[in-house]
Amino acid sequence: MRAALVGGMNRLRQDYIDTARHLKVSLKVFNGQESGIRNQLGNLDVIILFTDKVSHAARATAVKHAKSKHIPLRMLHSSGVTTLRKCIEDCLACRRRLSCPFSHQ
Repeated sequence: MRAALVGGMNRLRQDYIDTARHLKVSLKVFNGQESGIRNQLGNLDVIILFTDKVSHAARATAVKHAKSKHIPLRMLHSSGVTTLRKCIEDCLACRRRLSCPFSHQ
């Protein structure tokens, strides 16, 4: 599974990546300050947005990209590693069921 994380804390970047890798998920991490996030998001299975630690512009870009590409979008207020792990586990379960309540129809 390919996922992108938009937001979160810079000091936890490697922890986010390690957690995803442990769950066999390829994760791109954007702290929300990068320019051109839309071009870097690409083709993904899910976008995870940590709303407590992200700029309004990055949030808007992630939401617009998810809608335009029909990518499920998970918006979570907490930006902890445990929150990310639980979210990825939920996304993997949705993939096994072949349905996702967070998909844009």
